Amino acid sequence: MRLFALTAAALAALSGVEAYWKGFNVGANNPDGSCKTQQDWTNAFNTLKNLPGHFTSVRVYAASDCNTLANAVPAALDTGIQLLVGVWTEDAAHFAAEKAALQAAINAHGHDWIIAISVGSEDLYRKDTSADTLAQQIYDVRGMVRAMGVPQEVGHVDTWTAWVDSANTAVIQACDFVGTDGYPYFQSSPIQNGASDFWTSVQNVRDVVNSVKPGTWVWITETGWPISGDNFGAAVPSQSNLQAYWSNVACDAFKQAHTFWYAYQDYTANPSFGLVGSNGQPVINMQC
Repeated sequence: MRLFALTAAALAALSGVEAYWKGFNVGANNPDGSCKTQQDWTNAFNTLKNLPGHFTSVRVYAASDCNTLANAVPAALDTGIQLLVGVWTEDAAHFAAEKAALQAAINAHGHDWIIAISVGSEDLYRKDTSADTLAQQIYDVRGMVRAMGVPQEVGHVDTWTAWVDSANTAVIQACDFVGTDGYPYFQSSPIQNGASDFWTSVQNVRDVVNSVKPGTWVWITETGWPISGDNFGAAVPSQSNLQAYWSNVACDAFKQAHTFWYAYQDYTANPSFGLVGSNGQPVINMQC
């Protein structure tokens, strides 16, 4: 497998086994809607490091929004966290601001804090752009960071249903890695089918990606199960169902793919997928 930074290579050498990034999706907003300050990011990163499993990888969705990278990168460097960076692609002015924020962070802090870069998130699922336009944005960002001496991979994150759509082949061809999002909850799956439905979706994406661009790795960039909220067909949010999904999906995913769980905190949302409550403690047993 490919390892993307000195810390991961060192981990693999020390452990004698292949290492995978395992982490959480962390939003730039606090539960009350305010933007995270550098101290808020530091607090979140320290909380993740102290959870069972000691998570040191985080996916962020954007570069400029809420000054994400300006605040998160210094906090990451202080706490030993590395980031899967998001670059928001919509609209042209926003995309330009995102690239500028990424460029500024690299100029200020180098690139060892970067796991990889995702250009866009679920744009194809939302049908907010065309595959050709998104592919060109991926090439654009890759060209920018390569010119800065950044070797980390550049790809895109989208739903598994978008990846298996043949209309989106151009995006697969543009990607160094493919990030897939899959939620059996939103497929109305009963919890007893959650793990099998999730892994079926992952395998479907792997099959398509392998047929289009062999050797491209598929990362699990979002999955989870809500602890509270409305039922979605046969899918029922509850603490026990979140526990079952974590035990049956997360514990396997962390051993076979780069995986970023959804989500760190969203305890005010409906449905709520947050794994850490307002007290900073996990809402389930996270031991694997």
